[in-house]
Amino acid sequence: MRPQIVGRAVGIGLRVAGRIVGQRIGAGTPRTTTAPAAQAGVDAKARGRAAGRTTKGVARGLGGFIRPFLRVGGIVGLEVTGTFFFLFVLVFARAMWRVRANYAYGQDHLRFMGYAAMVVVFLYLGVSSFWRARKR
Repeated sequence: MRPQIVGRAVGIGLRVAGRIVGQRIGAGTPRTTTAPAAQAGVDAKARGRAAGRTTKGVARGLGGFIRPFLRVGGIVGLEVTGTFFFLFVLVFARAMWRVRANYAYGQDHLRFMGYAAMVVVFLYLGVSSFWRARKR
């Protein structure tokens, strides 16, 4: 499911729930005998405020519930990324080992240097990914 669809569904659901709660809260208050148009405007404002408070409370509650899962998910994501980078280190280190005899001036000198550069880059990315996961 695309994030836009999920976000739209959650947003609509929260608005509907807020409207229902606002109506139930408004039903418990005594009504005054004023002009219908003025009373409708006041009721709409009160229902809107109640719905806003309800929506804010629900959002805070969901945020508090989801926060630990997001933290753990972020840490696991960083560790998986670091492992993925270390796989590239192994691939390039193996290729570098095959052309090691020509590392100084042979015909595969540029290939050896390219493999060495890729090993260093992916090693840095892997270590930094695990480092960032450790700091979280």
